[in-house]
Amino acid sequence: MVRRVFTLKGKRLVFKESNIYVQCDNEKYFDVAYESLLRHRVEIEDYIAREPFFLSSLEPIEVRRAPEIVMEMARAARMMNVGPMAAVAGALADFILRDVARAGAKSVIVENGGDIALSVRDKIKISIYAGKSPLSGKIGFEVSPADCPLGICTSSGTVGHSLSFGDADAAVAVAKSACLADAAATAIGNRVHGEGSLSDAVSFAKLKIRGALIIKNKKLAARGELPRVIGTRGLPTHFYKEVLKK
Repeated sequence: MVRRVFTLKGKRLVFKESNIYVQCDNEKYFDVAYESLLRHRVEIEDYIAREPFFLSSLEPIEVRRAPEIVMEMARAARMMNVGPMAAVAGALADFILRDVARAGAKSVIVENGGDIALSVRDKIKISIYAGKSPLSGKIGFEVSPADCPLGICTSSGTVGHSLSFGDADAAVAVAKSACLADAAATAIGNRVHGEGSLSDAVSFAKLKIRGALIIKNKKLAARGELPRVIGTRGLPTHFYKEVLKK
């Protein structure tokens, strides 16, 4: 969840199931963002009409003669050994960000159901929603311009309706793109089965993405080159010493 950046203009874009919040440095780019959402979403839908298995597969599949966004979803799915639709929200966020940046925007944040693609000129803070966990909303990242462009995506087995075979309150993946981070978050989340599994789950993708952070109940595990991890509110001093320094 991105805290609203009040120096940027923000607008919610809705089309069918897509409900996307875009922030950028000038409201003139909102039309570009909406056109991008429609165009890339239609490309995915048209491909699914020709290849229905793309929609339902829970494993990577071979894709040929497909739009760029479909190809990127397939590549991310292959890297993380998940179905291609595990990357759809992040892929749409990526392509909207790219189109808005090409139109001239200097700072862009695209949030698609909690999956985020961003490129910013100033530091921003992102908090992590983890359902009923006591850490929900109290942990986050401080993202700097040097971190960007960046994808930050979350999978959960206890929050929302997305498919997960694990029980993480929040499995957060950070990668060079939201498409890859989305697929990775699903793969990581699938490996969380109770608090004892966090270390193995968070290490799973460390060679393929920048890093990961998992919250389960009161436990947190993190690995990799993450943006600066911060406590956003209400955490006791011992938590900072024991967890945030890891």
